[in-house]
Amino acid sequence: MYVVDLTGKTAIVFGVANHRSIAWAIAQILHQAGARLIIAYQNDRVRDTVEKLVEKWEGTILVECDVTEDSNVASVYSSIGQEIDTLDIIVHSIAYANKDDLGGAFLETGREGFRLALDISAYSLVPIVKYGAPLMGDDGGSVIAMTFQASTHVFPGYNVMGTAKAALENEVKQLASDLGLSNVRVNAISAGPLDTLSSRVISRYRDMKRVHAERSPMGRNITVNEVAKTALYLCSDLSSGVTGEIVHVDTGYNIMGL
Repeated sequence: MYVVDLTGKTAIVFGVANHRSIAWAIAQILHQAGARLIIAYQNDRVRDTVEKLVEKWEGTILVECDVTEDSNVASVYSSIGQEIDTLDIIVHSIAYANKDDLGGAFLETGREGFRLALDISAYSLVPIVKYGAPLMGDDGGSVIAMTFQASTHVFPGYNVMGTAKAALENEVKQLASDLGLSNVRVNAISAGPLDTLSSRVISRYRDMKRVHAERSPMGRNITVNEVAKTALYLCSDLSSGVTGEIVHVDTGYNIMGL
């Protein structure tokens, strides 16, 4: 039996905001596998919550990071570079759009709302990898981003976030190409609907979840733990030959036509 052991590895996870965050589920399973965690939280508003989540994890580093500012991302990596030898894993689990842009007609998406969603949900992966990859040693490392099938299909209510996920997936492929010779692998997990605080502001989220369960081959929705286990696989040497991939964790929903 092959046991995933990440002892001696260091992972930075972007996107932990509360106990329902997909990023938190991933952070937990990486911690259980032995990795040292760096948790990058958005701002002071969520700091206390994040601190309580990791208070029993010895050696965990907390850093505030506003991903809309490249200088902030660079500064975060500069500071943690003084505390670790190498960085092995980067998890990008960040997405944001104005609530008004997650309902109604996509045609009504404003320029500023479009820019904001693409900036935070997609472009942020670029500086996060740009400044993080140099901290990865000769053995390279693994980068994971979170996406959704709305990157290629229309999910009414998801709107501009679908556009952002399409951009994110293309970035994953281009970054995988850029960093392949450095043995840095870049992949994304395309997860089915999950109950997070963010998903509940999507106007037709309940419909998305119901239809997913009805039409997927396995006849149910996924669990956050299933996403976390896939992340663990992508972070380990079990996936040493996998890069530039969009891995679906959706009980097979993506293969169905009807």
